[in-house]
Amino acid sequence: MTDTAPPTAPLRLFNSLSRSVETFEPIVPGTARVYSCGPTVYNYAHLGNLRAYVFTDTLRRTLAWKGYDVTHVINITDVGHLTSDADAGDDKMEAAARTQAKSIWDIAAHYTQAFKQNIADLNILEPSRWTVATDYVPQMIAFAERIAPQHCYELPTGLYFDSTTVPDYGALAGGRDDAANARIDPVEGKRHPSDFAIWRKSPPGEQRQMEWDSPWGKGAPGWHLECSVMSHDTLGHPFDIHTGGIDHREIHHPNEIAQNQAFHACCGGDESITPAVAGFTGARWWMHNNFLVDRAGKMSKSKGGFTTLFSLIDRGVHPLAYRLLCLSAHYRSELEFSGEILGTALTRLKRMLMAVNSLRNLAEKKPDGNSAQSAAFLNTFDAEISNDLNTSNVLAYVDIVLGRSDIRPSDRLDVLAQIDSVLGLNLLTLTRADLRIRPNDATITETEIEAELDRRKAARANKDFATSDAIRDSLASRGVEVMDGDPLGWEWKLDLN
Repeated sequence: MTDTAPPTAPLRLFNSLSRSVETFEPIVPGTARVYSCGPTVYNYAHLGNLRAYVFTDTLRRTLAWKGYDVTHVINITDVGHLTSDADAGDDKMEAAARTQAKSIWDIAAHYTQAFKQNIADLNILEPSRWTVATDYVPQMIAFAERIAPQHCYELPTGLYFDSTTVPDYGALAGGRDDAANARIDPVEGKRHPSDFAIWRKSPPGEQRQMEWDSPWGKGAPGWHLECSVMSHDTLGHPFDIHTGGIDHREIHHPNEIAQNQAFHACCGGDESITPAVAGFTGARWWMHNNFLVDRAGKMSKSKGGFTTLFSLIDRGVHPLAYRLLCLSAHYRSELEFSGEILGTALTRLKRMLMAVNSLRNLAEKKPDGNSAQSAAFLNTFDAEISNDLNTSNVLAYVDIVLGRSDIRPSDRLDVLAQIDSVLGLNLLTLTRADLRIRPNDATITETEIEAELDRRKAARANKDFATSDAIRDSLASRGVEVMDGDPLGWEWKLDLN
């Protein structure tokens, strides 16, 4: 690999707090501390959930590309998350355990492993540290004890945070919004609609599978409390960047911020870093990715019938096609999903791999180029990715690099390897054959497909179009689409729909 100049463009990131793009300046020079809201492990992650982690992985890879030493934490929520943003109703984990007639611990273990498999399949880097909510319950109780005298009140159902006791509550969401909070199920005795549970008591006469003793009675922590405690324990407050889906921006993250403000006010902090409690949020940057939208509406587990990464793989779709689809739109834009759109992403990935393979063959025949050409390419890439993670422009630039026949292949391969260290598409290691995944329910083998295609070619050569069409129709009935004149030379694909 040739030596290239280090990236020079300032890293500019959108901060949901200010609703503006700002130049990233870490709290501790040379380091970046990032916390990402992880899954509630009561079910499989749907594709919309997973878009958040492709975004966060792109952020992490970009920070590393820019030279920062990154510490990244993702939490696993295995207790405390109710079936909505409400403070009433079922815990998602308890409900799943009852529905599936399993222990809540088995539910958590199964779906945690499934999520980690999704992360691996999408080539998302493992976080520096996983945190599990149930491992932190003693720290959550201690945190709540510190803030309760000044910021909380007790009801028969639990300990609640008074949202009026901190300045600028809801600033992340654009201000206090009673209309938005109206969708939260009311709890008798709550002082304000936006108040939220810090600790939820177990109902009288009911024994939960997950419950702990506390100063407010036997019960479980509130969902919002968990992230404040785990981020504080692993990264300290303040840290650099907190990420999550845009659905967290309206309630979950404002509640986290309120808790962080309360803890800072009660327990003090480094005033040279955080001079005013009003401006203290726990993280300097709050970043959110937008929704994945299918043609029936936003993906949601609560609606049922959601699409998982496992279901795509079962249908023969390589998971990196979905990663490419996510990268094709800006993380702050809604992303439309359908089988047709995913198929287009898969075709685009095939084209990239074929072009990279051609470059590799050419590079073996020609000497290395000079580093100046690589540096010019990388400066352009650096400017694009530093512009609030503009991956759609970066992908367009990859096409330009692949098509520059006047630049030596070895230089282009060098550039592509470095760009792909951020994109995470494995462009230099993935093969065309890797993308052909046999669906679980396929009743035909590749050998059979190829034999039928050979027979069809012979029929077409003999102008026996009736036989040719019959073979095509027979293959179609078994889920194989014959692509006559396919410029990629693939000739067939297994139907995505």
